[in-house]
Amino acid sequence: MRPSFADQGEKAVPVYVIDQDHCAERLSDQPPAVQDYCKHMGFTGALGQGVFAPDGDGGYRAIVGYGTHKTRARGRYHLAAGAAKLPKGIYALADGLPDTHCEIEVLGWLLSEYTFDRYKPNAGANRKLVAPAGIDAQRVLIMAQAEYLCRDLVNTPASDMGPDELEQAARDLAAQHAATIDVIAGDDLLDQNFPMIHAVGRASPRAPRLIDMSWGATGPKITLVGKGVCFDTGGLDLKPASGMGLMKKDMGGSANVLALAHMIMASGMAVQLRVLIPAVENAVSGNAFRPQDVLTSRAGLTVEINNTDAEGRLVLADALAYASEGDPDLIVSMATLTGAARVAVGPDLAPFYAGHDEQATILRNSAAKMADPVWQMPFHDPYDAMIEPIVADLDNAPAGGFAGSITAALFLRRFVRDPNKYMHFDIYAWTPVALPARPKGGALQAARALFDAMDTLAQA
Repeated sequence: MRPSFADQGEKAVPVYVIDQDHCAERLSDQPPAVQDYCKHMGFTGALGQGVFAPDGDGGYRAIVGYGTHKTRARGRYHLAAGAAKLPKGIYALADGLPDTHCEIEVLGWLLSEYTFDRYKPNAGANRKLVAPAGIDAQRVLIMAQAEYLCRDLVNTPASDMGPDELEQAARDLAAQHAATIDVIAGDDLLDQNFPMIHAVGRASPRAPRLIDMSWGATGPKITLVGKGVCFDTGGLDLKPASGMGLMKKDMGGSANVLALAHMIMASGMAVQLRVLIPAVENAVSGNAFRPQDVLTSRAGLTVEINNTDAEGRLVLADALAYASEGDPDLIVSMATLTGAARVAVGPDLAPFYAGHDEQATILRNSAAKMADPVWQMPFHDPYDAMIEPIVADLDNAPAGGFAGSITAALFLRRFVRDPNKYMHFDIYAWTPVALPARPKGGALQAARALFDAMDTLAQA
C-alpha cells in the first residue's frame, strides 16, 4: 500500500485538537451538542483521546486530545494517537495544532494508516486526511512513502526477501528515479575482490551479491552503505531459536538506506548519491566459513573469525572499502549490527557514531526537528586494542562482551579512508510493541533525520 492525502475537494469532518491544560476553555468554543457529547464521553484532552461528536446541525466534529507538554515529551505522533479512535472517513485539520508541530503530526497521521497486507489483505482504518495549508505536503508524502517502503521490506519474511528479492527492490527504486544500478553476484565477487561478502554468503543457495546504485550528477558525493543480511542463522556459531526469530529484519540497514535514497531522489536533492548494499544470507552448509578462519578483506586487512554470527561487519567492511575508493564527501553506514546497542539504548533510539563533532551536532538537531531520535556513541580510540588479535590484523568478535557496539563501529572505521567523513548507525529497525503511528514490525530509524541534515552534513 502507499500513503496518500485525501483530495482537497472532498467533504471532510473537521478535526479540533485540544490540549489538556486548556480543555474547558477550548471546549467552550464548540457547539453545545459537541460540548455535551464530549462531557458524556469523559473527554479531558488527554493524549490518545479521540471523540467523533455530532455537532447538533446534522454534521460531526472530531475532537482529539493533545495532552500536556510533559506527556507529549514522552512520545511522538500525538495527533495519530487520538485519530486512531476515530471511524474511517475523510478529515481536515480545523484548529488547535501548533504550526511548529504540524508537519510531523501530519506525517504521523499518514504513518498510522500503514498496514502490512502482503499475505493478509487488510484495507486498514482508512482515515484519510486533507493536506493542511502551510506545510510542504509533497515532502511529507515523500517521507511517508519512504517509511512504508522500509516497513514493507523489513516485514517481508526471508522466504520472499532473500538477496534476489532485495536486489529487485533496489532495481525497482532505481527505475522509479532513473538511477543506474549494477550488481556483482556469486563467484564474481571473488573475481572483483569482495572476498568477505562472498565468504559470508557462499553457504546459501541464494548467491551473495553487492548492489551498487547511483543517482545525481552534481553536488556533494554521498555514499550510503546498508547491511543486507536477509536472514542470519548465525552460521556455524548457530543462534538458538530465540535469537533467530527476528532475523528476517537483519537486512534492516539496507531497507533504511533504500528509504533514505528514495527521500533524496524523490525530493531532487542536489547530491551525487551512491547506495551500496552487500546482500547475503548467513546460512549453514559444508562450505560455510568457520570459527578461527582468517579472511583477507578487500582493503587487504586480515580478519580472524572468532564468531560467525558477527557477520554483518564483514560484509560491510568490503562495501566500505569500496565506497572509500570513490572518495565521497560523506559515507553513512546503517546496520542492525549489535545486541549491545539494544541493551545500551533500547529499541526506540538509533545510536550513531560520527567522525566529526560538527556532523554529530547537525544530525542531533535534525533528529529533534524530525521526531526521529538518535543518540551519539563514541569512537573510543583506546578500545581499538580490543579488536586487534594476535593471529590477524582484526578480530570480528572480541572476547569479553564489553562495549560491543563501540568495538563493532571501530572495526568498520578501519575500512574507511577518511574517518572524518564517516557516520555509522547501529539501528534496530523494528518496533517491538505497537505505538502511535508505529505498528509492531519493521521500522525506519534515523533515516528521516539524515534526510533533513544531508545537505549540510555532506559539506561539514
